Amino acid sequence: MARAGTGTNQEAVRRHNLGTVLRYVHRTGSTSRASLTSQMALNRSTIGGLAATLEDLGLVRRSTPVASRAGAGRPSAGLEVVSRRAYVLAIDVGVDRVVVGRVGLGCDVEVRARVNLPPEPAPEHVAETIVGLVAAVRADASPESTLVGVGISVPGVVREADGMVVFAPNLGWHEVPFAALVRERLGLTVDHVIANDADLGARAEHVRGAGVAVDHLVYVSGDVGVGAGVITDGRPLGGAGGFAGEIGHMSFAPNGLRCHCGSRGCWETQVGAVAIARAIGAPADVVPTLDAVLDDFDGPPESLHEIAHHVGHGLANVINMLNPQVVVLGGYLASLHRLVEPEILAAVRSGVMSAAGGQVLVTRPTLGADTVLVGAAEAAFESLLADPAGVLSR
Repeated sequence: MARAGTGTNQEAVRRHNLGTVLRYVHRTGSTSRASLTSQMALNRSTIGGLAATLEDLGLVRRSTPVASRAGAGRPSAGLEVVSRRAYVLAIDVGVDRVVVGRVGLGCDVEVRARVNLPPEPAPEHVAETIVGLVAAVRADASPESTLVGVGISVPGVVREADGMVVFAPNLGWHEVPFAALVRERLGLTVDHVIANDADLGARAEHVRGAGVAVDHLVYVSGDVGVGAGVITDGRPLGGAGGFAGEIGHMSFAPNGLRCHCGSRGCWETQVGAVAIARAIGAPADVVPTLDAVLDDFDGPPESLHEIAHHVGHGLANVINMLNPQVVVLGGYLASLHRLVEPEILAAVRSGVMSAAGGQVLVTRPTLGADTVLVGAAEAAFESLLADPAGVLSR
């Protein structure tokens, strides 16, 4: 006689394994059953059964057999993701715009729509704008494609447990239940996930971008302000309340300018978009689109060299503290890096401990402008990847 609960445990194990297989194919796009057997340490018949279930669900399909690396033996049956079987809505709220993407399984951004926002927009206005963008990107979705989640990025401090935007200074938001606002207006029954933009940028670059092969990564976001998403030992670093990564507010020049957070001399007052616009003599109204302004420069103006030193010095502090393998500079910091990379790296080298500095790569996002949008999509896919059959049967 089987022990009580054995069947339930076996079902849980199978559900976990099914999700693990789908997660692997979702991240790689295509693979072979032999590779899955090796990765998951399961026998071939078990992998075959899991693959067959995912095929029945329409999430994967057979592809051209894949030869072994050694080149010997019969090629292994291939599997590839079916992008249009399931999709999510990825929502990237910026200081000056909101972008909504329809993203298929495998994180294929099928279509996107964008609307510019006024300064310090009301949360309700942003939520209503999202409703219109969602309607636009869903208009031509295949009737066989199932919506499985909504992921939302916000440039601020987010309490992910209840979707509260605690503080988004560049939007002018304080204690805004933004996930609830969006959920109420969209009227969708799927999971809604909300997170800080830098945290989602780190997730995307770790899974699909500059940090695919590393376990320790810092993504530094430049979207008017400065924040960071941190991956350590392959996992996101959230902190006790989920608010880790506010590196823009580390003390940099104690007697410096007053920061909007209330402190004086935060790093953001030296390298934020407002400081850079001031340095290059740009008007205040270009601050939200500073990346485009910097992209128009063929070479750096003299005034950016001091900014580059401040960026590198601050990064050295971050590297000394977190010891990442890769630092990815996003937003306007990516545009700045293109112009003054040697100066930034020189300042990093002068401030970082030799042991940590010898391991780190400072680079720009591999995913480009889609980094945060892809991160929001990855977060929205999480429920499907955890329980494929359960989510599709809802």
